[in-house]
Parts: sequence; structure tokens; C-alpha cells
Amino acid sequence: MSSNDKATRDSFGEALRKLGEEFPNIVALDADLSVSTKSATFGKAFPDRFFQMGIAESNMIGTAAGLAFTGFVPFLCSFGAFVAGRYETIRVSVGYSRANVKIVGTHAGLGIGEDGYTQMGLEDVNVMRGVPGMTILQPCDDLTTHAAVRFAATHPGPVYLRLTRQKLPPMYRSVQVFQAGRGILLKEGREVALIASGATVCEALRASEELTDASPWVIDMHTLKPIDRALVKSLAHSCHTIFTVEDHNIVGGLGSAVAEVLAEEGFPGKLVRLGVQDVYGESGPATALYEKYGISSSRIASRVRAALAARG
Repeated sequence: MSSNDKATRDSFGEALRKLGEEFPNIVALDADLSVSTKSATFGKAFPDRFFQMGIAESNMIGTAAGLAFTGFVPFLCSFGAFVAGRYETIRVSVGYSRANVKIVGTHAGLGIGEDGYTQMGLEDVNVMRGVPGMTILQPCDDLTTHAAVRFAATHPGPVYLRLTRQKLPPMYRSVQVFQAGRGILLKEGREVALIASGATVCEALRASEELTDASPWVIDMHTLKPIDRALVKSLAHSCHTIFTVEDHNIVGGLGSAVAEVLAEEGFPGKLVRLGVQDVYGESGPATALYEKYGISSSRIASRVRAALAARG
């Protein structure tokens, strides 16, 4: 781990504080987890625009919707597992009402490690993808998180921002690389592609460095909804196998989004989904969980080699 590594939740806290200086209508709400979600950084700078709602996520969501309809831009924050669990309120107060609310879900996936399955957001993308009009962003490093938070603040509609507890290495040198709805090509390849999002982007890139013979494409799909259909179609034309890698249940997440594009565009049989295989997570070191559930760089490389060997 490098001294430059940073959790995207930390980057979020810094980005929101900076935007608070630029946009006086930004407010933040938290459900008694502000130190963990890093919304406390904004709250310290702008105490009159920060609302600690207690352990009452549904009330927080409804309050945020009300603030949005009076001209504010609310960022409501909690763990991804907890905020997605209030789907019925999100569906009506934010989704159906088209409220300009930004939902921030931190502590995503297996990466929270020892906190265990009750706090692991492994189904949150699935839930949020079902809300009409919801944009879903999952940046992979400090700079793209800053860009994603700015996009969320200026985008006229509901956004779900999925963030990590664990520290991630820097992947980019400029915020300009981030464009909502457009995946980022990290590495050009030949007949195999690795599409990752969030914490698994660095794992996919490391796996590609082991796979010198396969020379896979590597894509950072930071926008999960709307998915970059044009990029997926282009890869389908170029590759015989596409692997999606996600710290999320394979049902309803990145793999499902890519599968939908491939099925609708007439490219069956090209996809292998790597992620949590329709089970709950467990407590343990994040690196060990990534290895066990098949989304570490070494396990990704092994799956690619096995697929290539089976193909002959």
C-alpha cells in the first residue's frame, strides 16, 4: 500500500467540502455515521448546512427530497447496505418524485472486511438500478471521485454514488478523464476484455499485467447506469470473451448491466461474470475475501487462463 492510496469515501468528504464553498445551496445529511461516511468533513466546514438525522434513514431520505424541492442540492449519506435497505422511500420520495437528491453509499462490498455481511453493500447497485431515472457512479480513485461528486452536484436528477472504505491506489493524473456515462479505456488489448468498476479496477489492471499472452483490454466502467453501450458493443466486436469484475453480487450489478447490452445487441455467449455468486458475504480481511470470492488480481488471471484453455 502506497502513501498515495486513498479510500474514495475520504475523497468524497474532501470534494464535498470544496464544492460547498462554490455552491451555497449544497447541504449534507447523515444517519449517525458522518465520521465513517466522511460527510463530517463538510459538516465541520458548514455546520448550518449539515443535518445529523440519527439512525432514521427513511426520514433522512424524505427530508432530503423536501430540501431538493426548495432549491437545495442535498447529499444524503450512509453505508450502502443501509441506505439501499430503504428502497421504498427512495422509490417514491426520490425516484417517482424526480427529486434532485444525491445518495451516497459508502462501505461498499467485500472491501469493508471484518465488519461482516450485515454491513456489506452487495445488493445496493441491484436495488438502485431499478429506480427509473437514477444515475449510478462508482469511481475507482481519488481524482475520479472528485469528478464524480462534482458531476452529481451539477446533474439535475437523482444520483447514487458508491464508495469504498478500503484505500485504493491512484489510477489517473487528471479529473478530465472522467465523463459520466463513458467508460475509460485503461489498456488496449486483443481478444479478451476485463470490465471493472470501483475497487476492482486496480485488481483487473494488475491481472492484465500477469496475462501477457492474453493481453486483455481493461475498462474502468465507473458509470453503472446508464452503462456505456457503445463501448460494450465495440468490445463485443473485438473480443471473444468479456469478463466483468465487481465487488457486488453478480445479480443486478455490473455483470448484469453488461449482459443486458450483449443480449440486446446480439452477442450471446461472450460474457463471464466475476463477483459474489448470489450469496451473502462474511467477515474477514478484505484481501482474503477478494481472493476467496474470486475478484483478486490472481483469481481474475486464473479465470482468464482457464477460459482461454477451454477455448483451445
